[in-house]
Amino acid sequence: MFFTYLRRELRRRRKAALVVASGLALGIALVIVVSSVSSGMKQAQGKVLESLYGLGTDMTVTKAATPPKEGSGSTGRPRFKFDAKDADEGGKEQSSDRVMVQGFQTLSSSTVAKVDGQSGVADAVGGLSLQVMKVNGQFERGEFEKAPGTDGKAQPPGGSDQQNGKVRGGGADFDVDSYSVYGTDVGKLDLGPLTSSRISEGRTFTGSESDAKVAVADASYAKEKKLSVGDTVTISGTKIEVVGIATPESGDAAANLYLPLKRAQTLADAKNKITTVYVKAADSQQIGAVKSAIQKNVSGTTVTTSADLADTVSGSLSTASDLASSVGKWLSIAVLVAAFLVAGLLTSSAVSRRVREFGTLKALGWKSGRVTRQVVGEAVVNGLVGGVLGIAVGLGGAYAVTAISPTLTAELGSAGGQSGGGPGAMGGGPGGALSDSASKALDISLTAPVSTTTIALAVGLAVAGGLIAGAFGGWRASRLRPADALRRVE
Repeated sequence: MFFTYLRRELRRRRKAALVVASGLALGIALVIVVSSVSSGMKQAQGKVLESLYGLGTDMTVTKAATPPKEGSGSTGRPRFKFDAKDADEGGKEQSSDRVMVQGFQTLSSSTVAKVDGQSGVADAVGGLSLQVMKVNGQFERGEFEKAPGTDGKAQPPGGSDQQNGKVRGGGADFDVDSYSVYGTDVGKLDLGPLTSSRISEGRTFTGSESDAKVAVADASYAKEKKLSVGDTVTISGTKIEVVGIATPESGDAAANLYLPLKRAQTLADAKNKITTVYVKAADSQQIGAVKSAIQKNVSGTTVTTSADLADTVSGSLSTASDLASSVGKWLSIAVLVAAFLVAGLLTSSAVSRRVREFGTLKALGWKSGRVTRQVVGEAVVNGLVGGVLGIAVGLGGAYAVTAISPTLTAELGSAGGQSGGGPGAMGGGPGGALSDSASKALDISLTAPVSTTTIALAVGLAVAGGLIAGAFGGWRASRLRPADALRRVE
């Protein structure tokens, strides 16, 4: 009887039911779109951090910044020295390169073991970030030009240029090439920046190549320099064979070239030195506690978590994320509350127009509770219909965002005066070790994934909307008296 009457009443009031369902659908659809876009923002930010940190990395440990000593006069700037070579002896070509530690701040390799021994640390691995600057070019000898009419004649002292002649031409033409190199521990390739790239050609390092003269090149750098598997690059006079090409999964690569850690230390004359320790926590919920333990027990270090690094992300990604998490959230709540109120008021208004009907039903023996259940049942069905429509519209909106895939820019700025750091530290790299004057921009395509949790939330909102609307109408219906209702019957 209940469902039969319910079906008949909904069919008889199709227009009113559609209005209530449409209002709820609008609010639910907006919630789905905002939730999916917010989820996409988090994924995009995660991609930015993965491209800098490496998959599985929860935090990095770098050397704490130390002020320069007074009167030291050391700036850490590269110096190049060229021997004098006579052009007639074929010595015009000059070439020199310098392999420098990025940030000029290093830790002892033993720091990795200290960090790995801290409570809550699942794994730790060290890395060495380098910058190579290569200067290549030649000097041109100038030519002495004699003054006219001075052949074979002695020149008076202090004569002018026209009298004595002068040197014309000459000079120098040098090309400066700079690229980044990252020394990675070949025994733990599952942690660190290289894990955010996939090997698209060739192979990665093997465990036996801890000091081998081999390299994995970033795909963009390999394309720029026309490198392929089997080619060689020369670093500080050492020929290195390219054994693999790595393509970043998202964003930019951490370095142009990856070398085994010991080989990188040898090239930089930094034996048993590292710039960064990449740390994986045993429990992602205890990252803060692990950070505190490392800072307390490993002196002279700075610990940067992914959350710290995320705070430095700016650009359109940050702006859109703020809008989605604040403005979008409150807009969704406002629209949803308005939809619930409108549904409740429309249901209550419908009850007022059904005074004769409910009065007759009560006169026939219907209890107030049964009338209330009837009104609530109709409202819940309207809510479920609105939920189905809202889910359909919300999924369509999320699909549209994913299909369009708007490009957002994430710019990684300074992480608060830290130095040293991982690959790219001089240009904004992993570990939060960014220079104050440098930044790294990444382009990320936005998607709007819809999770089952979001769908469940939409269903819950639909039921809640129906119950709220039913509560309005049921309360109004329960107050009707048969005599008062029938008195209005004409």
